[in-house]
Amino acid sequence: MNDVSIQTELGKAFEYACLQSIYNELADSQDVVIEQNSALEIARQKYENATPDMQNKMDLGADAAIRVILRLEPQLTTPLTNVPLYLSIQEDARGQQGDVRDILCIRRQNEWEIGLSCKHNHAAVKHSRLSRTIDFGELWFGIPCSESYFIEINPLFDELEELREQGELWRNISNKEERFYVPLLEAFIRELERLNQNNQGVIPERLLHYLLGRNDFYKIITIDNRRVTQVQAFNMYGTLNRNAGRERPLINVQQLPMPTRFYNIGFKPGSRNTVLVALDNGWTISLRIHNARTEVEPSLKFDVQLVGVPPLLYSHFEPWDT
Repeated sequence: MNDVSIQTELGKAFEYACLQSIYNELADSQDVVIEQNSALEIARQKYENATPDMQNKMDLGADAAIRVILRLEPQLTTPLTNVPLYLSIQEDARGQQGDVRDILCIRRQNEWEIGLSCKHNHAAVKHSRLSRTIDFGELWFGIPCSESYFIEINPLFDELEELREQGELWRNISNKEERFYVPLLEAFIRELERLNQNNQGVIPERLLHYLLGRNDFYKIITIDNRRVTQVQAFNMYGTLNRNAGRERPLINVQQLPMPTRFYNIGFKPGSRNTVLVALDNGWTISLRIHNARTEVEPSLKFDVQLVGVPPLLYSHFEPWDT
């Protein structure tokens, strides 16, 4: 099993650990229902397949996260008449449709819900592909890429297709950055700038919608080697951190401003495989292109991370050992 597959398996297992942590914390004081679906069964299986040591780390990481979230969300601890609390793990298809939340906590009686995005030892927000058939403008922004973009990139992917037919491996390709990564990223940068120029004030916010979805959520990142869990509140639409009757959150979470313009789109200094997109209101996005497989194939993958966030973003590191 390769590193990507292992990371995916552990990510699913960590979702289960987080779900169980919420249940264990609240079930003694109120009616809590875990909704049964295939996503729950997959996550439970991945958790049960993990080693006892890994399960223990996941439990500690999840418990730390839930301690933080309970301080931020009185709707969890103060049900009033809004029972039961429903917990569910979302199917992967929801992520493909733009919903990055892995776990939902729902009170149907007052139409309240929050979502959690659970990350095991990594902070990536998206893994997007580029190929000669993928129109990233349409996919990301709802605005098609220009014909000139495809004219630029098609020869690169034609060459990769030929190498794939020869059974070539990436490790045997010399100068892959200069031959493929750099020209593809240069075409990507030009097209992103062109889309922005032709659609003033539209692309920056839609880029964040594509990366973060259209629902507020808490991002949970367990960091095993430091024995801490990071919790970030992506409160773009103001639905997190609400009162429960007269019960107020212990900590206030600010609503985040969305970006309205690009400051700069260019290569990360000293890099031939990473583009940095700097926007206003504190947002900076890193897009690192790489080959996802050992064998050459006519597509390349982006590892997308938020390397700059607004100063208002709530972020807390909770130690496992208290």
